[in-house]
Amino acid sequence: MLHVVKGRPATMSMAAVCCYHRGHGSRTLFCTCPGWYHDRDLVVFLDRDHQVLDAPVILVGDRLAAHRSRWTRAAIEAREWLEVEYLPSHTPEPNPVENVWSPLKDTALANLAALSFAELGSAVRSGLRRLRYRPDLVDGFLAHTELQLGTK
Repeated sequence: MLHVVKGRPATMSMAAVCCYHRGHGSRTLFCTCPGWYHDRDLVVFLDRDHQVLDAPVILVGDRLAAHRSRWTRAAIEAREWLEVEYLPSHTPEPNPVENVWSPLKDTALANLAALSFAELGSAVRSGLRRLRYRPDLVDGFLAHTELQLGTK
């Protein structure tokens, strides 16, 4: 949490997905948004990702409340291109996105003393953009999950 000198603490949320598309390689898609992450933010993020990927999506996600709300479940049901599987509770190990944050903390956010959310957001986006050029890292994040990719 970045504390603002004047006023109460504020927040910035980040979301990311590690993607695998047979024949196209691995990649990371992400977004940042001011404030808390809500169910509608997830659906907007997934719609955008679907447009970028131009393929059906199987999302393996954690059990964040925003990912499982009644509104989110209805939105998921309305999207024929989207299938969702949830990881078991309290199991960050198989979630490849958890591995995304480590190189980000070691590079773009290392020794960063952001004075504003704009500065923090810029550093986060810059670090995550660099992952686009490192499919080997994303392959490693996905391999760590032991999920069977591209078997269908």
